[in-house]
Amino acid sequence: MMAASASLLATPSHADEGAARFLASAEAYEAHAIARFGPFQVVDAGRAALVDVTDERSPAQFAAMMRSYPQIRTLALVECPGTFEDRANLQLGRMIRAAGLAIHVPSGGSVRSGGVELVFAGQELRIDDGAEFAVHAWEDEDGLQATDYAATAAENMKYLAYYREMGLSADQARAFYAMTNSVPFERARWFGAAEMRRWLGKGNGVPTPPSRLASGSDNLTAKSPSGSPKLAYAGMDGLDLVSAVH
Repeated sequence: MMAASASLLATPSHADEGAARFLASAEAYEAHAIARFGPFQVVDAGRAALVDVTDERSPAQFAAMMRSYPQIRTLALVECPGTFEDRANLQLGRMIRAAGLAIHVPSGGSVRSGGVELVFAGQELRIDDGAEFAVHAWEDEDGLQATDYAATAAENMKYLAYYREMGLSADQARAFYAMTNSVPFERARWFGAAEMRRWLGKGNGVPTPPSRLASGSDNLTAKSPSGSPKLAYAGMDGLDLVSAVH
C-alpha cells in the first residue's frame, strides 16, 4: 500500500507584511464564522471558507458541513497551507466539484502546496488580484518525492488523473504537475494571481491566457472546454469580510 504523502507549507515568511495580510484575512473569516467543521468555516448560509490544513478527516468534515448547510454555493480558499494526506485531499477536491461549488481565492488569500489542488475543483473560479500561491514536490512517509518514482507510477498518475477530471487537457495536466515538482519538498515556488489564471487558461501544456485575461477591477467569465471550470477574474474587491481588513 502506498504511503500517505504530505504537501504542506507554513504561513508565508518571504515577506512579513504579506504574511500579516494573509493571516488578517483568515482571522476575519474565523471571527465571523457561524459554524466550524474542522478547517471549514461557514460564513453564512451560502458561503464557507477553508482556513487551515486539510487531513484524512477533511472529506467527512466537508460532507457534514454540506449536510448542515446545503445552500452553500461558494468556498473561499483563504489560508490554505496544504494537506497532511494527499489522497484525502484529492477526494475532497472531487467532492467539491460534485457539490457544484464555486471556488473563490480572495485578495489576501494564500493557497499553498496541496491546497492548490483544490483551486481546480471549483465549478466556477474567481481569483482576485492580491492572492498568492506556492507549490513544491510532495513527499511520502518514506521520504520519497515525485521524481523518485517512474513517471507512469501510480504515485504520479493519480495527480494527472485528478487534473484531467478537473478539466485540464493531458498536456496542461503534465505541464502543471511538472511545474509543481520543479522544486523539492523543502523549498517552494511562489507566484501570484496572474500566473495561476494562466495555468487555468486554455493552452497546449504551457501557461497560456484565455482570449481575454482580466486585470484590475474587471470581471468576466471565460468560456472553457466542456467539464472544466468557468473562470471569473476580479480585482481587489473580494468578499465583504476580506475587503474590510485591507
